Amino acid sequence: MLTRRIIPCLDCDLGIKGGRVVKGIKFKKIRYAGLPWELAERYYKEGADEIVFLDITASYEKRATMIEIVEKTCQRVFIPITVGGGIKNIEDAQKLFKAGADKISINTAAIQRPKLVQELSKAFGSQAVVVAIDAKRRYKKGRCWFECSIYGGRKFTGVDAIFWAKKAAKLGAGEILLTSMDRDGTKQGFDLELNKKTSEAISIPVIASGGVGEKRHFLEVFKKTKVNAALAAGTLHFNKISIPELKKYLKSKGINVRV
Repeated sequence: MLTRRIIPCLDCDLGIKGGRVVKGIKFKKIRYAGLPWELAERYYKEGADEIVFLDITASYEKRATMIEIVEKTCQRVFIPITVGGGIKNIEDAQKLFKAGADKISINTAAIQRPKLVQELSKAFGSQAVVVAIDAKRRYKKGRCWFECSIYGGRKFTGVDAIFWAKKAAKLGAGEILLTSMDRDGTKQGFDLELNKKTSEAISIPVIASGGVGEKRHFLEVFKKTKVNAALAAGTLHFNKISIPELKKYLKSKGINVRV
């Protein structure tokens, strides 16, 4: 039986806020949540399966992810860490792997130059390349679709999220980190339609992100879609749910999780 993963996400504003973890609602209304290395160590000790560490302003500010913050975080944690933000080429990725990252996550640069996915996959292996998709629900002629955004949700691309997930998989991505911009920070639950359609359209793992507020939201996304993992931020940062109680709950409902 497939083991489902629980992944805390550290959205970090490393440029103007000096390395703080933040949490917003629909990519806005940002709130301070803590220091990345302290939160990462806490989640590691609580039993998180992996940690995602995103420098959410790096691409917009046209700078590289701050390596020293990544190093400090990775030194305290001994589970897989995915790092993203501002990665534009193999050299950027190499610096993050040297700093301790196990995987790298790309969004803006990948949509702007899809061949980057292929280059990174060939250089480091597909298992180390995560393509992040920030998608917003749209309607056209009565049809629902999901539009990809870049630069931390600041710019929309006209690219369909499910189409892009399929293309990224073909180019060599090992995993898709799929965030619903509509649900982000709302605590209304994951966007089941987005996650179901995407996870059924591709064969690589999908990480569901955006909207979790209760333990049952994790259960819903695991029961009703084929996602491999579920990601949470504010609900964990502000102690609404703890990882041990969440895993105990999921186990009791028949979900295979590592405890």
